[in-house]
Amino acid sequence: MRYMAAYLLATLGGNSSPSAKDIKKILSSVGIDADEDRIDKVISELGGKNVDDLISAGLSKLSSVPSGGAVSAAPASAPAAGGAAAPAEKKEEEKKEESEESDEDMGFGLFD
Repeated sequence: MRYMAAYLLATLGGNSSPSAKDIKKILSSVGIDADEDRIDKVISELGGKNVDDLISAGLSKLSSVPSGGAVSAAPASAPAAGGAAAPAEKKEEEKKEESEESDEDMGFGLFD
């Protein structure tokens, strides 16, 4: 991933076709020892391609990946019916109980 980041940083800086030397320079500036094989792999895969087009294609692929946050329409309408008020009241009650318990020892613990 760091080699990809270095390649993208080089292209962001205006170098449309970064070389291995450019990537090594970027990586060494942050104290990373570069691996020749990985640099060659990144350059061979990305060389001659438009980085903006690759990012756009990657984003379109990511949009189809499920992220586990899917919500149906029913829960979205539930707070409008007053479903969100009950959990808020429970949290307030819990906070009150905790503050009362912490005052009981008056600042002294069992092992103080």
